[in-house]
Order: sequence, then structure tokens, then C-alpha cells
Amino acid sequence: MLKKYRTYLKLEKGLSINSVEAYERDLKRLTEYMDVHGIDPVHANFDDLQAFIFDTFKDISSVRTQARLIAGIHSFYRFLLYHHYIEQDPSELLETPKKEMHLPDVLSIEEIDRMIAQIDMSKSESHRNRAIIEMLYGSGLRVSELVNLRLSDMYLSEGYLRITGKGNKQRLVPISPVAAEWFGYWMQDRNALDIKPEAIDIAFLNRYGRQLTRAMIFTIIKTLAREAEIQKTISPHTLRHSFATHLLQNGADLRIIQQLLGHESISTTEIYTHVDIHDLREAILKYHPENR
Repeated sequence: MLKKYRTYLKLEKGLSINSVEAYERDLKRLTEYMDVHGIDPVHANFDDLQAFIFDTFKDISSVRTQARLIAGIHSFYRFLLYHHYIEQDPSELLETPKKEMHLPDVLSIEEIDRMIAQIDMSKSESHRNRAIIEMLYGSGLRVSELVNLRLSDMYLSEGYLRITGKGNKQRLVPISPVAAEWFGYWMQDRNALDIKPEAIDIAFLNRYGRQLTRAMIFTIIKTLAREAEIQKTISPHTLRHSFATHLLQNGADLRIIQQLLGHESISTTEIYTHVDIHDLREAILKYHPENR
């Protein structure tokens, strides 16, 4: 059943590997709880699930994590219903907590330049790290999209990338001439590596010729931000958010930004591209009758 569930998540729901693994962790948490209380998860009822949630949420303060856990429970029981393991979904009435809306930090162009200035060009990985920064900020890629980017999906002479995003959905994203130039420098370094067979088509590699991990990208970005003395909570997603925010502030249409980011809903794009408080103040000063 669990093998079928994994296939259901990957093929029928089209979830990414990271999402599948998160759902499987949630299911493991559920089954361990049910085992302790002598309940078969397949035959659990609404009260059993409510008790599990109440017990589990005592150790989970993040509303986002709570919401994902309940989404995982919903997904599992919908799968059981769909494949006729059960006749009624006991999770149907479980309520998902509303996610807190926090606006992520945005980097200014000056701060991004300061991060780039921290790259030690005497080191072998310098061209790779510069290309990573240029693609995260210049094309708005997710970190998962960057680490899984393949050479066969890069059309540098035409100026675009074929990106496989969430749910295995593909989109075309422009790549700037600057990013393409730095990637060209990195390719010269890459060709000198002892590349492992499974990584032949992977764009970004570590010094051992293997695919870069998400964790390594996080480390690169956080290290550069710390050395640039940027007092913000920084991650690779900060560069993606900065990409969208700067486009919006400079007049790009929200629908175009939605397509570039690969968002299914325009409401998601609105969350990730907030208007700077300075712009709000300027709007009041310029347009409010009292200030005129």
C-alpha cells in the first residue's frame, strides 16, 4: 500500500521528490502514533485523527508545518478512498490552520552587489558561485530548479532555460547575457572535473564531479551574505523574491512575473511580490487630496 501511495504522489498528483518525502514523513508520524495506541491507520476515525493532531501539535509551533501535516493526512486518506481501501474519508472534516503571512526579506541591488564582491575569484569554485547568484537573481529560479538544471535544458545562444518546476511542470525562463557569460566561465572549470556518470548532464557540480545539493547552495548564499555583513534572514529564495520584487517595482506586469516564477495562481505571485513601504508612502504623498 505504501509503495502504491508513493507512486500516487509522484505520478497522479505530480509532486516533487521533496514534497513526496515530506508527505511520507508525515505518514510515518501518523502510523507511529497509531501503533502506540493500537489503531490501524486504515481504520482510524475522525476522533482518532483529531487526537493525533492535538498530541502532535504540542511539539509543532509553526503554522506552516501544521498545515502541511494536515494536508499530508488529507492526501493519504484520499488515496485510500480512491483505491477502495476505505469507503469514507475520516479526514474530510479536519480543518487546516490558516498560514501566517510573513513578507520575506528583499535584497537591494547594492546588497546583491556586495554579496557578489565577496566571491574570492582566486578559488576554483568562484565562476560556479557567481553563475549561481546570477541565475537565482537573474532568472528567479527555485533552489530545487537550480540543482536539477540540466545542460540539455539550457539554450544559451537563444537566451533561455527550460525549467522543470513543481509538479513536473515545465516553463521557459530567459537567462540574462551576464548569467550566460558567467556560466560559460564555469563550464570551462566544469570540463576539467572528473565528472561522475550520473552527473554528466547536471549543470552545477561540486569539486568531486557530483551534483550540488540544496544544502550546499544554502551554505554558499548564507556565507556570502554574512561576509557582506547583510543583517537579514537570507536564503536562496531571498534572491528569487528579490528578482520578482525588483521586476514589479520597475513596472513589469504581474502576469508576466507569475509566468516567470512558475506560479499556478496569481494570488501566490501577489504574496511574493509585495510593494515596498517607500512606494506606499510616495503614493499617499502624490495622490491623496490633502497632500496635494
